[in-house]
Amino acid sequence: MYNNSKSLFERAQQSIPGGVNSPVRAFKSVGGTPVFMKKAKGAYMFDEDGNRYIDYIASWGPMILGHAHPAVVKAIQEKAADSTSFGAPTELEIEMAELIRSMAPNVDLVRMVSSGTEACMSALRLARGYTGRNKFIKFEGCYHGHADSFLVKAGSGLATFNIQTVPGVTGGVSNDTLTCAYNDLQAVEQLTEEHPDQIAAIIVEPVAGNMGCILPAPGFLEGLRSICDKKGIVLIFDEVMTGFRLAAGGAQQKLNVDADLVTYGKVIGGGMPVGAFGGKRAIMEKIAPLGSVYQAGTLSGNPIAMIAGYTLLTELKNNPGIYTELEQKTAYLHTGLQQVLEAAGKPFVINRFGSMISVHFSDHAVTDFTTAATADIELFKKYFHAMLKRGIYLPPSAFESWFLNNALTTEDLDVTIKATKESLEEIL
Repeated sequence: MYNNSKSLFERAQQSIPGGVNSPVRAFKSVGGTPVFMKKAKGAYMFDEDGNRYIDYIASWGPMILGHAHPAVVKAIQEKAADSTSFGAPTELEIEMAELIRSMAPNVDLVRMVSSGTEACMSALRLARGYTGRNKFIKFEGCYHGHADSFLVKAGSGLATFNIQTVPGVTGGVSNDTLTCAYNDLQAVEQLTEEHPDQIAAIIVEPVAGNMGCILPAPGFLEGLRSICDKKGIVLIFDEVMTGFRLAAGGAQQKLNVDADLVTYGKVIGGGMPVGAFGGKRAIMEKIAPLGSVYQAGTLSGNPIAMIAGYTLLTELKNNPGIYTELEQKTAYLHTGLQQVLEAAGKPFVINRFGSMISVHFSDHAVTDFTTAATADIELFKKYFHAMLKRGIYLPPSAFESWFLNNALTTEDLDVTIKATKESLEEIL
């Protein structure tokens, strides 16, 4: 069933560290051989052995309308004929920035970069330059990319490999990274008291996606906003996952909490490698060439990435009903999974927000990394492979959110619910 994938994985390990170019793809969290994909269309992916899967990762978020969306594919093909890169400004970059500003609240200026990691790294540097402070607060289990500063208690990727400390990250960097549990507002207040006038930023996933889907507790984000206002701290929303997925204006709009800086990725490239950060004019004007906080990127604003993202965002802006449809589909899946899991008699928790959802085999609420990590990970591994065998491609880690795309049909959701029933009957 997976002969070609197995051969390709053996071959890959001769030239690529671990045989993959991003650790979670190695299937180490769930065991077995990673599945090598060949093509995708709509809600489905097809592997090198010809197996079809209903996709619940959507390239980790950006494929909101499904894979190979005709409008996006056409736009990329036409733009590629003009050149794949210039290393010089283009009008399309302006149009993309204007589109983001028109959709996202509280974003005055936008700087394009090439990945979510780069966006978060640059936003943190900007916050430090703006405030003249060095320390920042992040939350255990939140992942903001693999820049040194962020690899302290960083969630899904490190949790998958049980990595607690990362070689190559210096003690000085770690000392400037202050951490506390997600949803623990009191711990944040304590850190700000212990480090007066030293904290440049608080960075947070407004809806966490790297320990499963974790919702912000009522008042948590509002409390962060209040603390930042009182202490002169820059509040950064990492919306690499949530931006333009939860709503046209992302989590800021959906949750009605304004950040000072926002980072984007994934969705704004329509699946192409791209990122951006933006926010209040007074802060963004500190970035070079206007200010002295240096940030640069030879391929920033790449025309192929820009046209893919511009086309996708335009579709989302012009058809806001897409978000309603996505939420309805996610709610339908939630209800079906809940009924099946209840009938199976095994403790579970389903977390859902918008078109993000995750299943935790746990007998307690999952509200932060600690509660996510104490769920039954071994059972999730069995569940993952049982679902994969039935043509359902879930994130290959218990510490990742599922992402729905709007190409999914009710029939696809019913097949997924039925597959869960059969999988639980097999593994329990």
